[in-house]
Amino acid sequence: MEKHRHVAVVDFGSQYTQLIVRRVRELGFFAKLHAVEDFEDLGQPGAIILSGGPSSTREENAPDVDFERLQAYGVPVLGICYGMQLLNIKFGGQVEASDRREYGPADLTPEESGGLFEGVSGSSQVWMSHSDTVSELADGCSVIARNEHGTPVGLQWGSDCFGIQFHPEVTHSHEGLRILQNFLEMACGLQEFRIEDFKRALLEEIKRQVGDKQVVCGVSGGVDSTVLAVLLKEAGIHMRAIFVDHGLLRKDEGEEVRKNFQRMGVDIETVEASETFLGQLAGVADPEAKREIIGNLFIKVFWDSVGEADMLAQGTLYPDVIESASNAKTKASKIKTHHNRVEKILELQKQGKVLEPLAELFKDEVRELGLSLGIQADIVNRHPFPGPGLAVRCPGEVTPDRLRIIQECDAIFISVLRGNDWYDKVWQAYAALVPVRTVGVKGDERSYEFAVSLRAVVSEDAMTADWVELPYQILRDSSNQILNSVPGVNRVLYDVSTKPPASIEWE
Repeated sequence: MEKHRHVAVVDFGSQYTQLIVRRVRELGFFAKLHAVEDFEDLGQPGAIILSGGPSSTREENAPDVDFERLQAYGVPVLGICYGMQLLNIKFGGQVEASDRREYGPADLTPEESGGLFEGVSGSSQVWMSHSDTVSELADGCSVIARNEHGTPVGLQWGSDCFGIQFHPEVTHSHEGLRILQNFLEMACGLQEFRIEDFKRALLEEIKRQVGDKQVVCGVSGGVDSTVLAVLLKEAGIHMRAIFVDHGLLRKDEGEEVRKNFQRMGVDIETVEASETFLGQLAGVADPEAKREIIGNLFIKVFWDSVGEADMLAQGTLYPDVIESASNAKTKASKIKTHHNRVEKILELQKQGKVLEPLAELFKDEVRELGLSLGIQADIVNRHPFPGPGLAVRCPGEVTPDRLRIIQECDAIFISVLRGNDWYDKVWQAYAALVPVRTVGVKGDERSYEFAVSLRAVVSEDAMTADWVELPYQILRDSSNQILNSVPGVNRVLYDVSTKPPASIEWE
């Protein structure tokens, strides 16, 4: 078999599809995401993974692949959830609606110890998300695993075609990586994946796309746009980096951003627009309306500052792409709106003038790329910060007083985390305003002031997240300092919600 073949991940629309790509990379192999519409030409894959998806194989016009073409590739195949059900149908079996819908953890019991489940425990937790089930197996199909109810959740056709009714790519499937590794070991000549190689490929592609044109990019001080700006600088192209201070940043963050870019040797142009943004947000409480105002206004302020430019670069990551469904080649349901492109950017995209070199990467991969570019660790390891800023941590109307409360409380919480060596143990931490006035006692008088919720989560990719069990002393110190020094607050809460069902941010 020819060497240096990639792992082709075919996208049927699962929210976790890109996570499969990421897991394959973690295992050391290069993977590419392909839209199902491109199935006829996957290039020269060394292995094919059919993702899960929200559709039912029983629906009219359900996503499909050419079975003869699939077999013609002549490589190992793994179908996940929807992918498994589709394979079962292609081989001559049947799928029907299940009388037991499964969403969440389940027990996996392999029928045999080798093959796809080599080294996997006799009982292992996996993560389910499906409402259909295999009702009739195709001739020659083997059941290689079942769940605690005896339902087949692992199937095999021939020597190297497999289907599993769970998501091995999510961390909730405890031995999912081992299962994926077992599958990939059945392939030959797979291309290795290293961040240094990826960086070189990115730099070459940027130079090729840009040439002698001028590129503008917006920077916020966050990891994504910072790595983007340094990457563009490393490519040696003609670049302008513009920082729009919309007034929705953390305490003293504007000055911190300017100092950090100075440290990295990247010149930035600062646009002060706090009054403009707060003026537009006055009286607006609906979260979608706020996102739309911020997104559209940011583009206007940004382009007013740019004037004319040949190309635009954006630090979009794949979680942004898949959650906004802005990529024409994904079928994932829309969750966010502030990443969606407005008319000017859409027009630039049609003309091939938008660069999004980080769009296939997850946050930790971007951090690794940043370190390889020589960016200091304290900058690369900053907690993620949302594009709409503190507006998404301020349910209801955004006012200067409410922003002040969030900024002060957030600064205290982060300071306590840093002081106790917990900042780098947490993926993201912040304070959010609860827009409800609660009764309290300050001095000898009753007070009616806001509650504040502290949130700290751990995550690998922002697709799922769990709340952090912080030491009580950290919570106590944070609460005491906030209540004693931040006017307008008389109650501090701690958010113990996971994603899903909650999101990481409040809005």
